[in-house]
Amino acid sequence: MQTKEVVIIGGGPAGASCAGRLVQQGVDTLLLDAQAFPRLKLCAGWITPQVLADLQIDPAHYPQRFNSFDHFVVHLLGLTFNINSVQHSIRRYEFDDWLLRRSGVPVIQHNVREIRREGDHYIIDDHYRAKYLIGAGGTQCPVYRTLFRDANPRVRELQTVTLEHEFAYPYTDPNCHLWFFKNKLPGYAWYVPKADGYLNVGIGGMAQTLKTRGDHIRRHWELFIQELARKNLVTNLHEQPKGYSYYLRDNVNTVRIDNAFIVGDAIGLATSDMAEGIGPAVRSGLFAADAITHGHDYSVASLARYSIHKPWARWLLDVALQRQETAVTAARV
Repeated sequence: MQTKEVVIIGGGPAGASCAGRLVQQGVDTLLLDAQAFPRLKLCAGWITPQVLADLQIDPAHYPQRFNSFDHFVVHLLGLTFNINSVQHSIRRYEFDDWLLRRSGVPVIQHNVREIRREGDHYIIDDHYRAKYLIGAGGTQCPVYRTLFRDANPRVRELQTVTLEHEFAYPYTDPNCHLWFFKNKLPGYAWYVPKADGYLNVGIGGMAQTLKTRGDHIRRHWELFIQELARKNLVTNLHEQPKGYSYYLRDNVNTVRIDNAFIVGDAIGLATSDMAEGIGPAVRSGLFAADAITHGHDYSVASLARYSIHKPWARWLLDVALQRQETAVTAARV
């Protein structure tokens, strides 16, 4: 049985960020992930300037595909306008692998099935033993499932279901586009160009709302593809999208139990304004590492202080709500 100071389960941005900080501090750390890297990861691949700052990434020295926008185009309830805000896009297939390798942490491909507490240590599948345990395995994280599910039950109303497709495409519009509430989708859709001729398009909506309506995310995907064709953004797209789900941020009760932590999507940290998850995942991973190495606070309150809500995103939601209220009032009259 291998014994380590820290075992991290999950090699995405949360786990890799945590691992990199721990390795820098000389902490004996091991990372386990069920998949071999590089691996396919469904994600729009939108990252903020804050992510670059938190990870100390200089775009000029990032060796993989990297794209930047000085603005993006928003389509909201019949309105179209530009938002001036620098944002970036990466391919998660490349970004996650690079970030994990940069961390310097030893990585073992292992699908975790059983976790138990034995004295002051955590035992993983009778193969690995650690004083500290980090759950960075996303929505299906085994650390969440074993140790945190009772304290943090999933809120069904906050589950987001998505469909997306990333592919090589000779796009002619280099701008990022976002659609909010298109065709009454309880969510939003995106068109995100990547460097060197790659493109990611997708939609995300609140699963429970769709179910209550008798609606389905695949119907909205077909409508979205038609919209892309009408705007000459993407034509002749016949490939079937892939899907996944995650949870938006809620009143999470517990993110640490003794020496076990959960980070990123294992908590459900995607922001409620833009459903942006990479930034909160990175921050939570770094904070968990600092809690281990320097005794810093790692709690719901500490994470809430760094909520990534952009003023323009809040403004978008306010506009949407106002327009919905106006429509309801007009209908009553």
